[in-house]
Amino acid sequence: MRRLLAAAALGWAAVACAEPAIIFELGGKNDKSFGQAAWEGAERWKKETGKPYLEYEIANAAQREQAARRFAERGADPIVGVGFPQASSIEAVARDFPQRRFAIVDMVVALPNVQSFVFREHEGSFLVGLLAALASKTGTLGFVGGQDIPLVRKVLCGYEQGAKYANPKIKLVWAMTGTTNAAWTDPARGGELTRVQAAQGADVVFAAAGTTGLGVLQAAHDLHILGIGVDSNQNGLHPGSILTSLLKRTDVAVYQAFKGVRPGVTALGLKEGGLDLAYDQFNAKLVTPAMRQRVDAAKAEIIAGRLKVIDYTVAQACR
Repeated sequence: MRRLLAAAALGWAAVACAEPAIIFELGGKNDKSFGQAAWEGAERWKKETGKPYLEYEIANAAQREQAARRFAERGADPIVGVGFPQASSIEAVARDFPQRRFAIVDMVVALPNVQSFVFREHEGSFLVGLLAALASKTGTLGFVGGQDIPLVRKVLCGYEQGAKYANPKIKLVWAMTGTTNAAWTDPARGGELTRVQAAQGADVVFAAAGTTGLGVLQAAHDLHILGIGVDSNQNGLHPGSILTSLLKRTDVAVYQAFKGVRPGVTALGLKEGGLDLAYDQFNAKLVTPAMRQRVDAAKAEIIAGRLKVIDYTVAQACR
């Protein structure tokens, strides 16, 4: 039986064997987005192996390192930190416990006992932008990001490139929710920004903002425009009003780490199945066969290396 450690008291059970452990970021494993996808990877490993794992959902920033250190002290191996804010805590604890193995999702920690999983988000968001432009009737797209960091700018940049690939005259209005980690957990603000963008003519809005994005999708539904989800498949949250979701397969990263850490940097993109778009019964009427064909063709071109998508974190520009 999986051990769920109590957040308030940090009540750690003694672990005699080397069970893997996962530390969820603020928002937890039930965020219907980034954290949920990571949890699904852990559950997949559990189902296949029949073995338990440890998990912890932090309630504040100070608990990041506390959780990693307690797991290391109790013999957990590997210890997986889900989200870039955990990079510094994973690095500190990995240095102090060189015999333990660690993994970090969405950031690089250059230590010999750490596997760093990063994603080529610009590839997936290119496809999102392409599909959004094909679906738009106003010629204006919206984007609501979470924390204003290079990672989110990378998603925005790919989105813009894909949209202009489909329609060079497309207009894009965008906003970031904030500059701190709190930007990921503010659905009300996400809804406000969506309403502003809709007033500017946007009829498709992409949410790349953690649980803030839930407010974006709700507002899009209420305004009778299309939303686009992120990380997990969010199509079913508002059937018929979510065009698609950009699947960022943090489940793949966690599953691979639980199977065995391979120190170094592991990059996941379209080719590796680390990113994709979600198609199901909830968006079947929104994506025509012709639209799907255009997206699939671009995906194949990106995987083959014939269609180059600019990575904002490398080029610091989209054009």
